[in-house]
Amino acid sequence: MARGGGEWGIHKAVRGKWCCSYKKTTLIVCCINIVIALYVLRSLYASLYIYSDRDSHLAVEYTPDQIRKMEESVRIRKSAEPLELIRLVKQLKKELSDEHSVGVELPESLKLKLTNEIIDKLKTLPPKANVSEQRDFAERWCTEKLEQAKQVVHERGTLNSTISLEEAVMLVKALESDRTQMLEDIGLWIPSEVVNNEHDDKPEGELGDELDEILPGRPLPPECHAELHTDYDGAAVRWGLNHHKESAADCCQACLVQAKRAKPNEKKCNVWVYCPAEDGCHSPDIYEHRLGECWLKFAETPKLNFKDKYPESYRRSHPSAPVLVPWASGIVGAA
Repeated sequence: MARGGGEWGIHKAVRGKWCCSYKKTTLIVCCINIVIALYVLRSLYASLYIYSDRDSHLAVEYTPDQIRKMEESVRIRKSAEPLELIRLVKQLKKELSDEHSVGVELPESLKLKLTNEIIDKLKTLPPKANVSEQRDFAERWCTEKLEQAKQVVHERGTLNSTISLEEAVMLVKALESDRTQMLEDIGLWIPSEVVNNEHDDKPEGELGDELDEILPGRPLPPECHAELHTDYDGAAVRWGLNHHKESAADCCQACLVQAKRAKPNEKKCNVWVYCPAEDGCHSPDIYEHRLGECWLKFAETPKLNFKDKYPESYRRSHPSAPVLVPWASGIVGAA
């Protein structure tokens, strides 16, 4: 009995000693970790201090004489600046920006609505309407459209109209700023009266030879009366946008055939207009006119849109226009 108690006492003493050793070991490990962490932090701080100190040493220190020379250099450079030229350039930029900001760009959906509407209105004009009558019609239509747009704006879009309040606001601005530009944007262009005094001092037959040399394709029949660099006006019997021919002779032939086959109540072609330029032909409308376009037209008294060269006033308002009129035209059956 005494022996058993002694063994139990020994076991308890060993267990207590072991527990005490475990606590000491844990404490020592924690102390070591703390020391290592402090060392790492000190190393990081020291490295940051070294780099900042190094950067401060890289700063260049100038002497008072060098500073004075630099200030003198800056003063001389500023005094040499063309202040008046800079002021004029800034003023010119402002004027140009104001000039370009006058026009109002209408959305494509509104342009399409206006184009369809004015095409329907144009059908009410008599076939023999001259340029002045067409211009008066366009002016009346613009005034009427402006009043309608203002009414839509005044009614805050509650008025039953084909255009929305936002479109009405843009239309009012476009019509009040530049009606001519707005009409051209929707594809309506009414030419001014063109008076051309032609002087043909070439020998008879020489003009036809020159046309055959320049215009591609087969020779032109005499009844086509072809004229280079010429664009005749007239009511379109056949739109050239989707009517292409291989040559001016073919375009003229198409005009002759249409006039022969036209019904009694249909307009007969007596004017043909052809685009012989590989890069396409200029026109003040919104469409892109390509090589081979053949326009068949009718006019009681054919009138010129343009002849030989575009006027300087026209080229100033249409910067993309070439010097020479690219179209070739003819009046069928002209004397």
